[in-house]
Amino acid sequence: MPAPRNQIELLQGTLDMLILKTLLFGPAHGHGIAKHIQQTTREVLVVEHGSLYPALHRLERNGWIASRWQTPPGRAREFKFYRLTAAGRRQLRTQESRWDALVRAIGRVMQPAPEV
Repeated sequence: MPAPRNQIELLQGTLDMLILKTLLFGPAHGHGIAKHIQQTTREVLVVEHGSLYPALHRLERNGWIASRWQTPPGRAREFKFYRLTAAGRRQLRTQESRWDALVRAIGRVMQPAPEV
């Protein structure tokens, strides 16, 4: 299904950073992570399950997140909750630094400083 015109496809690697940043606020299950990203971006970024779960598995294999099955209060079924690890916090800082450099570099191309 094609994405609506106001949605933007994520750059490769950006999803990992968004997941790590989301988990900085506390443990969450997959649907909660996707919903947080969608709501925070005012529906511009919609993370499909086909992208989300492979990313979560990759982050867990790398040791940046850990998971545990839990039954939330008032619910009858278990959900797999993910949490950020210490290594994940370090990785998030690294990715944020790279992201900031990328944004500044793109900004210099998009809005060049006037020549003196």
